[in-house]
Amino acid sequence: MTYSEFIETVKISVESLKANKMRSFLASLGVVIGISFVIIMGWLLSGLDSAVNDTFKTIGVDMMYIDKWNWAGGRNWKDIRQRKDITIDQVNDFIERVQAPELTFPSARQWGTTVKYYNITYTGINVTGTSSNHALTPAGEVSEGRHFTPFEDDLNSNVAVIGSKVNESFFPNGGAVGKTIKINGHKFLVIGVIKKQGTMFLDFLDNQIYVPLGSFLKTFGKFNRSISIGIKAGSEENMDEAREEARGIMRSIRNLSPHDEDDFSINETKAFEEQVATIRLIVWGVGIGMTILSFFVGIIGIMNIMFVSVTERTKEIGIRKAIGAKRSAILMQFIVESTFLCLLGSLISLVFCSILVYAAATFLPMITPNLAFLTPYLSINLLLVASAVSIVVGVLSGLVPAMRAANLDPVESLRFE
Repeated sequence: MTYSEFIETVKISVESLKANKMRSFLASLGVVIGISFVIIMGWLLSGLDSAVNDTFKTIGVDMMYIDKWNWAGGRNWKDIRQRKDITIDQVNDFIERVQAPELTFPSARQWGTTVKYYNITYTGINVTGTSSNHALTPAGEVSEGRHFTPFEDDLNSNVAVIGSKVNESFFPNGGAVGKTIKINGHKFLVIGVIKKQGTMFLDFLDNQIYVPLGSFLKTFGKFNRSISIGIKAGSEENMDEAREEARGIMRSIRNLSPHDEDDFSINETKAFEEQVATIRLIVWGVGIGMTILSFFVGIIGIMNIMFVSVTERTKEIGIRKAIGAKRSAILMQFIVESTFLCLLGSLISLVFCSILVYAAATFLPMITPNLAFLTPYLSINLLLVASAVSIVVGVLSGLVPAMRAANLDPVESLRFE
């Protein structure tokens, strides 16, 4: 087929679609739904990946935590619960002996604490006792004030660095630094505010208060408590060496024989991979299932419309063949028509999804801040994928009707009424 013949075929196809605007629009609805599912699914997965990356950055890709508990789960909870607590003496022994990591620090937590500021009281705040080394990790970066110092560590000073959600709750107008709050009845001077860190997977991070470990143990007690150890390897390349050294030292401190299983866990960002993979699988499964169903309906709808079009234009096809139109030209005409129908559906879907995505990314974070990872626009890749899918669907929808039209006998077509 020559270029001029192709252009003429396209013109005929467009004129045919213009002559049946409502039918063309209704035929495109199935494609609109299918393309919309493709776009929304891709948009959600892109946002999910962004949330995962933010989570990993918050924890630190070179961070690991030795803990009594396994963050990822997957093991018998009763067996893990029966593990012995990691004591403060074991933590101090470990920190003195370890050499491979860039830094280490203790971490003790008290969940659901009541905190007061004058007549304002909030419960459910998590208090973490740690050391000044915590300031050197991604989770210790402050947006206001400062973190506590080694000197304040040694003195067990009653100073506190509060999370952004705690800051907003007690000091919505700012000015937290220099104020005194009460934690479990003990006064603490606020010296800093941790920058916002909460993500979809770690929304509790902003609802925390950090205090020196000594002050924490004085406030909440050190008995019947397991303390974890934060380890910053220094780089991802150093993770294996730091992990193996940490495991060996911890097994020695816990007096484990070579055949004993670890009675502690070394938690890393990989602990979230299974959770993320499950969410991705659910999104993909639902999205692909609905997409296939929508495209199936759309293909059937467009195919039926094209069969009707072939029947209505049988005499026209006969005339075109009688004056020399090639079989390939007839075939291309109907394939182009079905492809244009799908491209029309794709265009409608892109406009609809762009409005929906913008509205969702603008207003949903106001209701649920954890959805702040949603972007108010569609990526170029999604637009290209949607266009490519619509073209493929258009070709598949129009192929059988187009072959029927191309194979019509011109004499019989001219007799058709």
